[in-house]
Amino acid sequence: MIIRSGSCLCGKVRYKVKSDPIRIGLCHCMDCRKESGSVFATFGIWPAHAFEASGEVHYYEGRGFCVNCGARVFSEPAEDEVEIRVGTLDMAPTDIQPTYELWVKRREDWLAPLDGAEQFEEDRL
Repeated sequence: MIIRSGSCLCGKVRYKVKSDPIRIGLCHCMDCRKESGSVFATFGIWPAHAFEASGEVHYYEGRGFCVNCGARVFSEPAEDEVEIRVGTLDMAPTDIQPTYELWVKRREDWLAPLDGAEQFEEDRL
């Protein structure tokens, strides 16, 4: 079984996931741009039962941030899934690849579509 760990920038929020992701995606929506400070965000969806976290997290519209450093780490765990920002993993996830892109109508013209990834104009169906 693969166990991946991650944290916020300061390390006060830590998490583990004990499985492979259900799916990995890129999002170009304005919310992801604003909260990440980048032109897209990379996220992974894992089963909620395989996720555990420690540390103080503040949630804004379901998005979880470290109260100390402000880093976005994961979404508020739902009944069956949790969304994790792939960049917060401790080890670069070279064995997982995004399979879809969201909000491609807002993708920058200088960014090419990701090869082999399903493209969604807005949210995933």
